Amino acid sequence: MGLLDKLKGAAHSVSGGAARVSLEYEPSVALPGDVLSVRVTATSTGAPVKSGGVFVDLRAVETVRLPTSLSSGTSQRVGDTSHVSFEQQVPIAPAFTLAPNETKVFEGQVRLPTNVQPSFQGYYAHHEWSTRGRIEMTGNDPDSGFMALRVGTKG
Repeated sequence: MGLLDKLKGAAHSVSGGAARVSLEYEPSVALPGDVLSVRVTATSTGAPVKSGGVFVDLRAVETVRLPTSLSSGTSQRVGDTSHVSFEQQVPIAPAFTLAPNETKVFEGQVRLPTNVQPSFQGYYAHHEWSTRGRIEMTGNDPDSGFMALRVGTKG
């Protein structure tokens, strides 16, 4: 391995570009307590990848946008605030190594807790769920990017 290959490998580990990661899950709409079937696909982008494991991350964020002044005839300034209401990293597979340009597929299940807020869209506020697949490694973890997940209500 030459110097340029080593520099390229170091850049990939810092940027998260050492592997391409995708996530598939079902159902697309879930209820609190439901189980999601997940499939994480990881492909090396050229160099060997030593991973500490495969994870699926769940996150819910509540965002509120309120007008801060209501002067008639003028534009309103808007105040934004957000709060992460739920966050969890679920292990799907243990440590592994990808050979150069190798692809591996990992399947598992993720259960949503029973006591979580559902997704909603209101006039001033919304609560959004998202999920992503991720492989853990030194530097920036390659991931699928967060994808929207709709969480409904029971009853």
